[in-house]
Amino acid sequence: MKITLKDGSVKEYSSPLSVYEIAEDISAGLARVACVGEVNGEVVDLRTVVDKDSEVSILTFDSDAGKKAYRHTCAHVLAEAVQQVFPEAKLAIGPSIDNGFYYDFDLKPLDRSDLDRIEEAMKKIIKKGDRLEYYTLSREDALKLMEERQEPYKVELINDLPEDATISFYQQGDFIELCAGPHLMSTRQIKAFKLTSTSGAYWRGDEHNKMLTRIYGTAFTKKADLEEYLEYLADIKNRDHNRLGREMELFTTADVVGQGLPLIMPKGAKIIQKLQRWIEDTEDYEWGYVRTRTPLMAKSALYKISDHWYHYKDGMFVFGYENKEQLNSAAEAERQIHGVEDLPLIENDADSNVYALRPMTCPFQYYVYKATQKSYRDLPYRMGETSTLFRNEDSGEMHGLTRVRQFTISEGHLVCTPEQIDQEFKNCVALAKYCLTTLGLEEDVTYRFSKWDPDDADKYLGTAEEWDKVENAMKVILDEIGLEYTEEKGEAAFYGPKLDIQAKNVYGKEDTMITIQLDMFLAERYDMYYIDKDGSKKRPYIIHRTSIGCYERTLAWLIEKYAGKFPTWLCPEQVRVLPVSEKYEDYAQEVFRELRRNGVDVTVDNSAERLGYKLRQAQMDRLPYMLVVGAKEEEDRTVSVRSRFAGDEGVKPLSEFVGQICEEIRTKEIRKEIRK
Repeated sequence: MKITLKDGSVKEYSSPLSVYEIAEDISAGLARVACVGEVNGEVVDLRTVVDKDSEVSILTFDSDAGKKAYRHTCAHVLAEAVQQVFPEAKLAIGPSIDNGFYYDFDLKPLDRSDLDRIEEAMKKIIKKGDRLEYYTLSREDALKLMEERQEPYKVELINDLPEDATISFYQQGDFIELCAGPHLMSTRQIKAFKLTSTSGAYWRGDEHNKMLTRIYGTAFTKKADLEEYLEYLADIKNRDHNRLGREMELFTTADVVGQGLPLIMPKGAKIIQKLQRWIEDTEDYEWGYVRTRTPLMAKSALYKISDHWYHYKDGMFVFGYENKEQLNSAAEAERQIHGVEDLPLIENDADSNVYALRPMTCPFQYYVYKATQKSYRDLPYRMGETSTLFRNEDSGEMHGLTRVRQFTISEGHLVCTPEQIDQEFKNCVALAKYCLTTLGLEEDVTYRFSKWDPDDADKYLGTAEEWDKVENAMKVILDEIGLEYTEEKGEAAFYGPKLDIQAKNVYGKEDTMITIQLDMFLAERYDMYYIDKDGSKKRPYIIHRTSIGCYERTLAWLIEKYAGKFPTWLCPEQVRVLPVSEKYEDYAQEVFRELRRNGVDVTVDNSAERLGYKLRQAQMDRLPYMLVVGAKEEEDRTVSVRSRFAGDEGVKPLSEFVGQICEEIRTKEIRKEIRK
């Protein structure tokens, strides 16, 4: 057989060989570092036998597939070690993931000392160097094996496999794992690993199932690479908004308030206030929006017009009575409690008595539009609102400020003529990009064209022809803008395609930060129209969009981006005045008043601490500027400027510093720290 290698060279063999044997024939060194193979474009285990003319590549840890196999093998070593240290542990699943692996066990919660014990057991297993052997069993024999080994989660997995599935196992020494692979040839190939953390995880991600113990780890072929990654993890921990935001007193949570309902503290509220004022002024004065303020809840009838009720009800907070029987049952209970003999039956419509907290604002703003008759001269009609919304997220999905049950967004809806839709959509993208650039986040995002799924058409309004038309139109717009974007089937809203602007948190989890949607159905549902030039009624087009997205999620993003060292204009405290002693507190107050008069957020540290302590505390608080004032500064009407950007910036006239910081705030400059 002829084997064509990655470099185009061809080797000939007279009998079938495994991928590993082909690697050995190429180079003993290559075989030692091989993780998996690729045969005719398909990633395969090194044990796979090639018996015909094929294209073969040997993949090492430098490839994505190689990393997955390497780390997956380390997950098997982890599982063996856990059962050595904790024989009562039951195995669930243990895949490789980006930057590492994890394994779920039915086991008590663990602490760092437990992970250290497990690591020691793993080192002994790796040093022993058992080969991983691959084999398959019939369904009957596979179930019998796992039942004998008292592995109930594996039994469940086997029972859920399709009837024609190949049921395969890997064995290293006495340890046996239900697994499809691929894997390394031996545990000895693992050179550097670390167990990084532990957490709880529901079996199969279902909150109704048992909570298991999940152990996370990572693995590399070089110790230096592992150490570099661990340093990276330490930096991530220092940037994690869920920790840092609490440490900086930006937000907190309380069990008695409820999960997914963060309490924004004064410093965090100040940042959001600055963002909100900027966004509202930008939209209204520079982009031509009118501002609305609409209710936080509505009758179910409002959401049923658009079909939001049928698509989102499970994620809405609903209250009231859905039918006459429920209403009268409640009335009867009231009658018994209060002793009222002749309480009348209630005959009104169920829709009048079922309310929901709003998960979106669009239906409300449509009625603002409809309140007065519009002509083509009134369009585009751009409505903006700082909207507080409510969504009943699953408890397992909640995290800090990025996934919550109550949040506030910079929501807007643009009602356009067909001729205006192209430019208005481009303007929405331009506004979003302006916001990202101003915040220093433009390099951290990717763009996703979210399309409908024709294979699941029942999820959407309209016909295939209508969807093709609007998606093709949107693609033309995106291409004319020059965006680099991916396309994702099935991510569209039920009423139209959208552009999602995506970003990842410090742990690599991706979220939608900003979205811009084309709506081709709801104007008809809500009987929206405008009077055209010829006097006829026409249906408008609608764009749903945010300019900065969710304020809570944006705050989390900014915390992690800047590790709490926000641009000066966003800082809740921009300047701290530090008198060198109590003798200069009067001048410190004079400096304070001048800065406040110019709109700067400033405080004075009048504590009895030494100046060095005050400076260190201000630096720990991540302040942009510290102004030291003493005898010389008071006499000359100056301030001694220290900043986190350049350290000692020297003595400046007070008026000069005020002018400089006001210009920095006005222009929203993002000063870089000068590292010495």
